Amino acid sequence: MSEDEIIKKIREEIAKVPDPHMGISIVEMGILGNVEVNEEEKTAKITIIPTNPGCMSAANIAMQARLAAESLDEIDKAEVIVEGHMMADAICEMVNK
Repeated sequence: MSEDEIIKKIREEIAKVPDPHMGISIVEMGILGNVEVNEEEKTAKITIIPTNPGCMSAANIAMQARLAAESLDEIDKAEVIVEGHMMADAICEMVNK
């Protein structure tokens, strides 16, 4: 399977993650940013960009995105990068433990 196909699968899986306030997919809301894959290492790097820099659900959304990616056979470890949130560094540290 190519990296592009794996990225597509990751996006499809993350599309199942709803925004807890709006009840629609974080993909539809534009919260999912870039997705990168290293096929050989079976890793992914996922960028999450909350719609609000103080979003109380950013950590939950980031963790759900990570778990969604890691649920795929093609990915052993996903790293989530949160951008544009006032607690981005703390969220990234917590989610990527």
